[in-house]
Amino acid sequence: MVAIATDSLKQKFADLLFQEVTDGTDTNEYFIGIGKADAYDSSDTVITPIRSLEEEREARSNLQSVKKITGTSFVIPRNNWTSGTIYSAWRDDLTGYPTNVYYVMTEDQEIYICLQQGKDATGTANPSIVKPSFTDAGVNQVEAFKTSDGYVWKLMYAISASRAGTFLSSSFLPVQNITIDSSSANAFELQQLNVQNTARKGAILGFDIVNGGSGYSTAPAITIRGNGSGASATATISGGTIVKVEMDNESGGLGSGYDYASATVSGNASLRPILSTAEGIGVSSIKDLKSSSVMFNIKPSGAEGDTFNITNDFRQILLLKNLDLTDSAVAGPRFTGNSSKASRFMTITTTISAAGFAVDEVITGGTSGATAFVDELDSASGNKIFFHQNSNSIAGVFSDGETITGSGSGSATIDSGDKYSSVDAYSGDVLYIENRARVIRSSAQTEDIKVIITV
Repeated sequence: MVAIATDSLKQKFADLLFQEVTDGTDTNEYFIGIGKADAYDSSDTVITPIRSLEEEREARSNLQSVKKITGTSFVIPRNNWTSGTIYSAWRDDLTGYPTNVYYVMTEDQEIYICLQQGKDATGTANPSIVKPSFTDAGVNQVEAFKTSDGYVWKLMYAISASRAGTFLSSSFLPVQNITIDSSSANAFELQQLNVQNTARKGAILGFDIVNGGSGYSTAPAITIRGNGSGASATATISGGTIVKVEMDNESGGLGSGYDYASATVSGNASLRPILSTAEGIGVSSIKDLKSSSVMFNIKPSGAEGDTFNITNDFRQILLLKNLDLTDSAVAGPRFTGNSSKASRFMTITTTISAAGFAVDEVITGGTSGATAFVDELDSASGNKIFFHQNSNSIAGVFSDGETITGSGSGSATIDSGDKYSSVDAYSGDVLYIENRARVIRSSAQTEDIKVIITV
Protein backbone atom coordinates (compact mmCIF):
# COMPACT_ATOMS: atom_id res chain seq x y z
CA MET A 1 0.00 0.00 0.00
CA VAL A 2 1.26 3.44 -0.94
CA ALA A 3 -0.15 6.51 0.83
CA ILE A 4 0.66 10.10 1.78
CA ALA A 5 -0.29 12.51 4.53
CA THR A 6 -1.50 15.68 2.84
CA ASP A 7 -0.47 19.23 3.64
CA SER A 8 -3.97 19.73 5.03
CA LEU A 9 -3.41 17.00 7.61
CA LYS A 10 -0.05 18.47 8.63
CA GLN A 11 -1.65 21.89 9.00
CA LYS A 12 -4.50 20.37 11.00
CA PHE A 13 -2.10 18.83 13.51
CA ALA A 14 -0.16 22.11 13.76
CA ASP A 15 -3.43 23.98 14.27
CA LEU A 16 -4.50 21.61 17.06
CA LEU A 17 -1.25 22.36 18.88
CA PHE A 18 -1.64 26.10 18.27
CA GLN A 19 -5.25 26.11 19.53
CA GLU A 20 -4.38 24.14 22.65
CA VAL A 21 -1.63 26.60 23.62
CA THR A 22 -3.71 29.70 22.88
CA ASP A 23 -7.20 28.67 24.02
CA GLY A 24 -6.95 30.93 27.06
CA THR A 25 -8.69 28.51 29.45
CA ASP A 26 -5.57 27.34 31.35
CA THR A 27 -6.67 23.76 30.68
CA ASN A 28 -3.13 23.17 29.53
CA GLU A 29 -0.03 25.11 30.51
CA TYR A 30 3.00 25.31 28.23
CA PHE A 31 6.49 26.39 29.32
CA ILE A 32 9.93 26.84 27.88
CA GLY A 33 12.72 25.68 30.15
CA ILE A 34 16.48 26.21 30.13
CA GLY A 35 19.17 24.04 31.63
CA LYS A 36 22.39 22.07 31.35
CA ALA A 37 25.12 24.23 32.82
CA ASP A 38 27.77 21.49 32.49
CA ALA A 39 29.68 20.98 29.24
CA TYR A 40 28.78 18.24 26.76
CA ASP A 41 32.33 16.90 26.78
CA SER A 42 35.90 18.10 27.21
CA SER A 43 35.60 20.26 24.08
CA ASP A 44 31.97 21.23 24.80
CA THR A 45 30.88 20.10 21.33
CA VAL A 46 27.10 20.25 20.93
CA ILE A 47 25.62 16.75 20.70
CA THR A 48 22.48 15.73 18.84
CA PRO A 49 19.62 14.77 21.18
CA ILE A 50 18.06 11.33 20.79
CA ARG A 51 14.32 10.69 20.76
CA SER A 52 14.17 8.46 23.85
CA LEU A 53 12.77 8.36 27.37
CA GLU A 54 16.32 8.34 28.74
CA GLU A 55 17.06 11.60 26.92
CA GLU A 56 13.91 13.17 28.39
CA ARG A 57 14.95 12.18 31.92
CA GLU A 58 18.40 13.61 31.33
CA ALA A 59 16.92 16.89 30.09
CA ARG A 60 14.60 17.11 33.11
CA SER A 61 17.59 16.59 35.40
CA ASN A 62 19.39 19.49 33.70
CA LEU A 63 16.55 21.99 34.16
CA GLN A 64 17.35 25.32 35.83
CA SER A 65 14.29 27.51 35.21
CA VAL A 66 10.99 27.54 33.34
CA LYS A 67 8.81 30.36 32.01
CA LYS A 68 5.28 30.24 30.68
CA ILE A 69 4.99 30.79 26.93
CA THR A 70 3.98 34.36 26.21
CA GLY A 71 3.73 34.32 22.40
CA THR A 72 2.57 31.73 19.85
CA SER A 73 2.28 32.00 16.07
CA PHE A 74 2.31 29.98 12.90
CA VAL A 75 5.55 30.67 11.04
CA ILE A 76 7.03 30.05 7.59
CA PRO A 77 10.62 30.11 6.32
CA ARG A 78 11.82 33.66 5.83
CA ASN A 79 12.51 34.72 2.23
CA ASN A 80 13.66 38.29 1.83
CA TRP A 81 13.01 39.80 -1.60
CA THR A 82 16.38 40.39 -3.25
CA SER A 83 16.87 42.09 -6.59
CA GLY A 84 18.37 39.77 -9.19
CA THR A 85 16.77 36.62 -7.78
CA ILE A 86 14.60 34.28 -9.85
CA TYR A 87 11.36 33.41 -8.05
CA SER A 88 8.86 30.67 -8.83
CA ALA A 89 5.13 31.17 -9.11
CA TRP A 90 2.66 29.48 -6.78
CA ARG A 91 1.44 26.22 -8.30
CA ASP A 92 -1.26 23.76 -7.36
CA ASP A 93 1.16 20.84 -7.74
CA LEU A 94 3.71 22.12 -5.24
CA THR A 95 5.19 19.50 -2.94
CA GLY A 96 6.92 21.36 -0.16
CA TYR A 97 8.84 24.51 -1.03
CA PRO A 98 10.37 24.83 -4.52
CA THR A 99 14.05 25.63 -5.00
CA ASN A 100 13.09 29.08 -6.22
CA VAL A 101 10.65 30.26 -3.56
CA TYR A 102 7.22 31.65 -4.46
CA TYR A 103 6.72 34.24 -1.72
CA VAL A 104 8.86 37.05 -0.34
CA MET A 105 9.04 39.60 2.44
CA THR A 106 10.05 43.09 1.39
CA GLU A 107 11.95 45.67 3.44
CA ASP A 108 8.52 47.12 4.30
CA GLN A 109 7.72 43.80 6.03
CA GLU A 110 4.99 43.13 3.48
CA ILE A 111 4.51 39.53 2.36
CA TYR A 112 3.81 38.97 -1.35
CA ILE A 113 2.96 35.78 -3.19
CA CYS A 114 4.15 35.34 -6.77
CA LEU A 115 1.32 34.37 -9.14
CA GLN A 116 3.36 34.55 -12.36
CA GLN A 117 7.06 34.19 -12.96
CA GLY A 118 8.59 36.82 -15.21
CA LYS A 119 9.83 35.33 -18.50
CA ASP A 120 11.39 36.75 -21.63
CA ALA A 121 10.20 36.14 -25.21
CA THR A 122 11.98 32.77 -25.32
CA GLY A 123 10.36 31.54 -22.11
CA THR A 124 13.50 31.94 -20.02
CA ALA A 125 12.87 33.07 -16.46
CA ASN A 126 13.82 36.66 -15.71
CA PRO A 127 15.41 37.67 -12.42
CA SER A 128 13.13 39.84 -10.31
CA ILE A 129 14.49 43.40 -10.34
CA VAL A 130 11.40 45.39 -9.28
CA LYS A 131 10.48 45.18 -5.61
CA PRO A 132 6.85 44.10 -5.23
CA SER A 133 4.79 46.94 -3.77
CA PHE A 134 1.12 47.58 -4.38
CA THR A 135 1.77 51.19 -3.40
CA ASP A 136 4.46 51.63 -6.08
CA ALA A 137 2.27 49.80 -8.58
CA GLY A 138 -0.56 52.24 -7.89
CA VAL A 139 -3.19 49.56 -7.28
CA ASN A 140 -5.53 48.69 -4.45
CA GLN A 141 -3.97 46.52 -1.74
CA VAL A 142 -6.22 43.58 -2.67
CA GLU A 143 -5.31 43.54 -6.37
CA ALA A 144 -2.67 41.42 -8.07
CA PHE A 145 -0.28 43.52 -10.14
CA LYS A 146 2.41 43.06 -12.77
CA THR A 147 5.83 44.66 -12.52
CA SER A 148 7.96 45.65 -15.50
CA ASP A 149 10.13 42.52 -15.14
CA GLY A 150 7.08 40.36 -15.93
CA TYR A 151 6.34 39.10 -12.41
CA VAL A 152 2.79 39.16 -11.05
CA TRP A 153 2.53 39.63 -7.29
CA LYS A 154 -0.28 39.76 -4.76
CA LEU A 155 -0.11 41.16 -1.24
CA MET A 156 -0.93 38.59 1.44
CA TYR A 157 -0.38 40.63 4.63
CA ALA A 158 2.05 42.93 6.42
CA ILE A 159 3.80 42.27 9.73
CA SER A 160 3.26 44.77 12.53
CA ALA A 161 6.19 45.96 14.63
CA SER A 162 4.89 44.10 17.69
CA ARG A 163 4.58 40.76 15.86
CA ALA A 164 7.95 41.28 14.21
CA GLY A 165 9.51 41.90 17.62
CA THR A 166 8.07 38.65 18.96
CA PHE A 167 8.09 36.21 16.03
CA LEU A 168 10.37 37.49 13.25
CA SER A 169 13.74 35.76 13.24
CA SER A 170 16.61 35.38 10.81
CA SER A 171 15.08 32.14 9.50
CA PHE A 172 11.32 32.43 10.07
CA LEU A 173 8.52 34.97 9.78
CA PRO A 174 5.04 34.93 11.33
CA VAL A 175 1.89 34.08 9.40
CA GLN A 176 -1.72 34.14 10.57
CA ASN A 177 -5.32 34.15 9.39
CA ILE A 178 -7.45 36.96 10.75
CA THR A 179 -10.61 35.66 12.40
CA ILE A 180 -11.61 38.58 14.59
CA ASP A 181 -14.34 41.08 13.77
CA SER A 182 -13.21 44.17 11.87
CA SER A 183 -14.43 46.39 14.70
CA SER A 184 -11.64 45.09 16.95
CA ALA A 185 -8.91 44.77 14.32
CA ASN A 186 -5.84 46.99 14.13
CA ALA A 187 -4.63 48.54 10.87
CA PHE A 188 -2.55 45.50 9.88
CA GLU A 189 -5.38 43.09 10.65
CA LEU A 190 -7.87 45.26 8.76
CA GLN A 191 -5.62 45.18 5.71
CA GLN A 192 -5.37 41.39 5.82
CA LEU A 193 -9.11 41.05 6.42
CA ASN A 194 -9.65 43.07 3.27
CA VAL A 195 -7.34 40.73 1.34
CA GLN A 196 -9.09 37.67 2.76
CA ASN A 197 -12.60 38.94 2.04
CA THR A 198 -11.93 39.95 -1.56
CA ALA A 199 -10.01 36.89 -2.75
CA ARG A 200 -11.05 35.56 -6.15
CA LYS A 201 -12.47 32.06 -5.64
CA GLY A 202 -11.42 29.30 -7.99
CA ALA A 203 -9.23 31.44 -10.26
CA ILE A 204 -6.92 30.15 -12.98
CA LEU A 205 -3.52 31.58 -12.15
CA GLY A 206 -1.51 30.32 -15.08
CA PHE A 207 -0.64 27.34 -17.23
CA ASP A 208 1.86 24.53 -17.05
CA ILE A 209 3.30 23.86 -20.50
CA VAL A 210 3.19 20.08 -20.56
CA ASN A 211 4.32 20.01 -24.20
CA GLY A 212 5.21 23.16 -26.11
CA GLY A 213 4.46 21.47 -29.42
CA SER A 214 6.12 22.35 -32.71
CA GLY A 215 5.47 23.92 -36.08
CA TYR A 216 3.66 27.03 -34.87
CA SER A 217 4.04 30.15 -37.01
CA THR A 218 1.55 32.14 -34.94
CA ALA A 219 0.46 31.78 -31.35
CA PRO A 220 -2.59 29.49 -31.14
CA ALA A 221 -5.72 30.58 -29.30
CA ILE A 222 -6.28 28.95 -25.91
CA THR A 223 -9.70 27.53 -25.16
CA ILE A 224 -10.46 27.07 -21.48
CA ARG A 225 -13.21 24.71 -20.33
CA GLY A 226 -14.43 24.13 -16.80
CA ASN A 227 -17.17 24.96 -14.34
CA GLY A 228 -15.98 28.55 -13.82
CA SER A 229 -15.93 31.51 -16.15
CA GLY A 230 -13.97 34.55 -17.24
CA ALA A 231 -10.44 33.17 -17.56
CA SER A 232 -8.44 34.02 -20.67
CA ALA A 233 -4.79 33.66 -21.58
CA THR A 234 -2.35 34.28 -24.42
CA ALA A 235 0.47 32.04 -25.62
CA THR A 236 3.88 33.17 -26.83
CA ILE A 237 5.82 31.11 -29.37
CA SER A 238 9.54 30.96 -30.10
CA GLY A 239 11.09 28.68 -32.69
CA GLY A 240 7.69 27.23 -33.52
CA THR A 241 7.08 26.16 -29.89
CA ILE A 242 4.87 27.55 -27.14
CA VAL A 243 7.33 28.88 -24.56
CA LYS A 244 5.16 31.06 -22.37
CA VAL A 245 1.49 31.45 -21.41
CA GLU A 246 0.28 34.51 -19.54
CA MET A 247 -3.14 35.40 -18.22
CA ASP A 248 -4.65 38.28 -20.16
CA ASN A 249 -5.28 40.34 -17.05
CA GLU A 250 -3.91 39.87 -13.56
CA SER A 251 -7.39 40.41 -12.12
CA GLY A 252 -10.26 39.81 -14.53
CA GLY A 253 -8.38 37.41 -16.83
CA LEU A 254 -7.96 34.93 -14.00
CA GLY A 255 -11.66 34.16 -13.99
CA SER A 256 -13.40 32.63 -11.00
CA GLY A 257 -15.47 29.69 -9.84
CA TYR A 258 -13.25 26.94 -11.27
CA ASP A 259 -13.11 23.68 -9.34
CA TYR A 260 -11.73 21.97 -12.43
CA ALA A 261 -10.61 23.16 -15.85
CA SER A 262 -8.84 22.05 -19.00
CA ALA A 263 -7.26 23.89 -21.90
CA THR A 264 -6.97 23.07 -25.57
CA VAL A 265 -4.98 24.62 -28.39
CA SER A 266 -4.68 23.79 -32.08
CA GLY A 267 -1.70 21.72 -33.09
CA ASN A 268 0.26 19.30 -30.91
CA ALA A 269 0.93 21.39 -27.77
CA SER A 270 -0.52 20.48 -24.39
CA LEU A 271 -1.31 22.87 -21.54
CA ARG A 272 -2.50 22.33 -17.95
CA PRO A 273 -4.38 25.07 -16.10
CA ILE A 274 -3.03 25.97 -12.65
CA LEU A 275 -6.00 26.56 -10.34
CA SER A 276 -6.02 28.52 -7.11
CA THR A 277 -7.49 27.08 -3.96
CA ALA A 278 -11.28 26.89 -4.07
CA GLU A 279 -11.63 29.76 -1.59
CA GLY A 280 -9.03 31.85 -3.41
CA ILE A 281 -5.44 32.94 -2.84
CA GLY A 282 -5.32 35.20 0.20
CA VAL A 283 -8.18 33.72 2.20
CA SER A 284 -5.77 31.54 4.19
CA SER A 285 -2.18 32.71 4.28
CA ILE A 286 -1.39 29.70 6.46
CA LYS A 287 -2.55 27.35 3.71
CA ASP A 288 -1.31 29.34 0.71
CA LEU A 289 2.18 29.70 2.21
CA LYS A 290 2.18 26.07 3.39
CA SER A 291 2.78 26.61 7.08
CA SER A 292 2.84 23.61 9.37
CA SER A 293 5.25 25.15 11.89
CA VAL A 294 4.36 26.83 15.19
CA MET A 295 6.70 29.17 17.06
CA PHE A 296 6.64 29.56 20.85
CA ASN A 297 8.38 32.53 22.44
CA ILE A 298 9.52 33.71 25.85
CA LYS A 299 11.60 36.72 26.81
CA PRO A 300 13.01 36.21 30.32
CA SER A 301 14.26 39.54 31.64
CA GLY A 302 17.03 39.26 34.19
CA ALA A 303 16.18 37.12 37.20
CA GLU A 304 12.40 37.42 36.68
CA GLY A 305 11.82 38.22 40.34
CA ASP A 306 14.36 35.64 41.53
CA THR A 307 12.65 32.85 39.57
CA PHE A 308 15.23 32.57 36.79
CA ASN A 309 18.88 31.63 37.07
CA ILE A 310 21.12 34.48 35.87
CA THR A 311 24.45 33.42 37.40
CA ASN A 312 25.18 30.47 35.14
CA ASP A 313 25.04 29.52 31.48
CA PHE A 314 22.74 27.06 29.74
CA ARG A 315 23.00 24.74 26.75
CA GLN A 316 19.57 23.17 26.54
CA ILE A 317 16.06 24.44 25.78
CA LEU A 318 12.92 22.40 26.45
CA LEU A 319 9.26 22.75 25.58
CA LEU A 320 7.19 21.37 28.47
CA LYS A 321 3.48 20.83 29.05
CA ASN A 322 1.55 20.72 32.32
CA LEU A 323 4.13 20.83 35.09
CA ASP A 324 2.98 20.04 38.63
CA LEU A 325 3.83 21.73 41.89
CA THR A 326 6.61 19.88 43.70
CA ASP A 327 4.54 19.10 46.81
CA SER A 328 1.51 17.89 44.85
CA ALA A 329 0.43 14.28 44.83
CA VAL A 330 0.10 12.26 41.63
CA ALA A 331 -2.23 14.23 39.34
CA GLY A 332 -2.04 17.01 41.91
CA PRO A 333 -2.28 20.77 41.39
CA ARG A 334 -0.52 22.15 38.36
CA PHE A 335 2.02 24.91 38.42
CA THR A 336 0.28 27.95 36.88
CA GLY A 337 2.80 30.66 37.65
CA ASN A 338 4.65 32.69 35.05
CA SER A 339 8.15 31.43 35.89
CA SER A 340 10.04 29.34 38.43
CA LYS A 341 13.37 27.82 39.23
CA ALA A 342 13.23 24.08 38.58
CA SER A 343 16.49 22.60 39.87
CA ARG A 344 17.11 20.92 43.23
CA PHE A 345 18.73 22.82 46.07
CA MET A 346 20.12 22.52 49.59
CA THR A 347 20.76 25.03 52.38
CA ILE A 348 24.04 25.14 54.28
CA THR A 349 24.81 26.17 57.85
CA THR A 350 27.34 28.83 56.92
CA THR A 351 27.14 31.74 54.49
CA ILE A 352 27.65 31.18 50.78
CA SER A 353 30.69 33.46 50.75
CA ALA A 354 32.31 31.62 53.67
CA ALA A 355 31.75 28.21 52.04
CA GLY A 356 33.90 29.19 49.06
CA PHE A 357 32.04 27.28 46.35
CA ALA A 358 31.80 28.35 42.68
CA VAL A 359 29.19 27.65 40.02
CA ASP A 360 29.90 24.71 37.71
CA GLU A 361 32.17 22.93 40.17
CA VAL A 362 31.32 19.44 41.40
CA ILE A 363 30.31 19.03 45.03
CA THR A 364 30.54 15.69 46.88
CA GLY A 365 28.73 14.53 50.02
CA GLY A 366 31.13 13.15 52.62
CA THR A 367 28.59 10.64 53.97
CA SER A 368 26.24 9.95 51.07
CA GLY A 369 28.88 10.03 48.35
CA ALA A 370 26.42 11.92 46.16
CA THR A 371 27.88 14.33 43.62
CA ALA A 372 26.33 17.18 41.64
CA PHE A 373 27.11 20.23 39.53
CA VAL A 374 26.57 23.61 41.19
CA ASP A 375 24.09 25.69 39.17
CA GLU A 376 23.63 28.72 41.40
CA LEU A 377 24.79 30.09 44.75
CA ASP A 378 22.01 32.12 46.40
CA SER A 379 22.91 34.04 49.55
CA ALA A 380 19.89 36.34 49.43
CA SER A 381 17.25 33.72 50.24
CA GLY A 382 18.83 31.46 52.83
CA ASN A 383 22.30 30.33 51.72
CA LYS A 384 21.00 27.99 49.05
CA ILE A 385 23.05 25.92 46.63
CA PHE A 386 21.09 24.99 43.51
CA PHE A 387 22.46 21.96 41.70
CA HIS A 388 21.76 19.30 39.11
CA GLN A 389 22.80 15.70 38.50
CA ASN A 390 22.94 13.91 35.15
CA SER A 391 24.87 11.15 33.43
CA ASN A 392 28.05 13.23 33.81
CA SER A 393 27.80 13.02 37.62
CA ILE A 394 27.06 10.21 40.08
CA ALA A 395 23.43 9.99 41.09
CA GLY A 396 22.70 10.19 44.78
CA VAL A 397 20.79 12.00 47.49
CA PHE A 398 22.52 14.42 49.83
CA SER A 399 21.90 13.97 53.58
CA ASP A 400 21.08 16.58 56.20
CA GLY A 401 24.10 17.34 58.38
CA GLU A 402 26.74 15.85 56.09
CA THR A 403 29.77 17.79 54.91
CA ILE A 404 30.05 18.65 51.26
CA THR A 405 33.31 19.53 49.56
CA GLY A 406 33.84 21.14 46.19
CA SER A 407 36.23 20.27 43.41
CA GLY A 408 37.84 23.61 44.28
CA SER A 409 38.54 24.55 47.90
CA GLY A 410 34.95 24.96 49.11
CA SER A 411 33.46 23.13 52.08
CA ALA A 412 30.24 23.40 54.09
CA THR A 413 27.76 21.47 56.20
CA ILE A 414 24.28 20.81 54.86
CA ASP A 415 21.54 22.25 57.05
CA SER A 416 18.61 20.99 54.99
CA GLY A 417 19.44 18.98 51.92
CA ASP A 418 18.12 17.83 48.62
CA LYS A 419 14.91 19.81 48.23
CA TYR A 420 13.02 20.52 45.04
CA SER A 421 12.05 23.94 43.71
CA SER A 422 8.38 24.89 43.30
CA VAL A 423 8.15 23.04 39.98
CA ASP A 424 8.36 19.27 39.70
CA ALA A 425 10.78 18.85 36.80
CA TYR A 426 9.75 15.21 36.41
CA SER A 427 6.05 15.94 35.85
CA GLY A 428 4.18 16.75 32.65
CA ASP A 429 5.44 16.10 29.14
CA VAL A 430 8.69 17.00 27.44
CA LEU A 431 7.71 17.88 23.87
CA TYR A 432 10.95 19.29 22.52
CA ILE A 433 14.66 19.20 23.34
CA GLU A 434 17.17 21.49 21.71
CA ASN A 435 20.89 21.36 22.37
CA ARG A 436 22.87 24.45 21.50
CA ALA A 437 26.18 26.14 22.19
CA ARG A 438 26.70 27.65 25.63
CA VAL A 439 24.56 30.74 26.34
CA ILE A 440 25.69 33.10 29.11
CA ARG A 441 23.09 35.04 31.12
CA SER A 442 23.38 38.17 33.24
CA SER A 443 21.10 40.31 35.38
CA ALA A 444 20.94 43.02 32.69
CA GLN A 445 20.09 40.61 29.90
CA THR A 446 16.78 39.81 28.23
CA GLU A 447 16.79 36.55 26.31
CA ASP A 448 14.61 36.08 23.23
CA ILE A 449 14.03 32.33 23.16
CA LYS A 450 12.08 30.89 20.25
CA VAL A 451 11.05 27.25 19.87
CA ILE A 452 9.71 26.10 16.50
CA ILE A 453 7.76 22.86 16.09
CA THR A 454 7.25 21.64 12.52
CA VAL A 455 4.72 18.90 11.84
